[in-house]
Amino acid sequence: MFGDLMGMMGKMQEAQKKIEETKKRLDTVLVDEKSSDGLLEVTLTANRTIRSLNISEELLEDKEQLEDYLIMVLNKAIEKATNINEAELAAAAKDGMPNIPGMDLFK
Repeated sequence: MFGDLMGMMGKMQEAQKKIEETKKRLDTVLVDEKSSDGLLEVTLTANRTIRSLNISEELLEDKEQLEDYLIMVLNKAIEKATNINEAELAAAAKDGMPNIPGMDLFK
């Protein structure tokens, strides 16, 4: 039994290492989003850090319109990045977790 516990602890440490490696890798995964008319483009990492923002001159003339575009496009980009982030981290965690009966954490 003690050996099983040590084995599980080792597997959990491996899982934590895989999760940390995945988090670092997600800094290099880029998510691009733009408005339907192409006036605003944003690029985020899968860890939801903004890398670039491209705003058309046309949008700079109307503050309210620019704000609306920023909210719309950033929210879509953040949603995409979050989906990628959660899927990748769940896969990394599931791959490295020990099989503990009754602990179906990732179905």
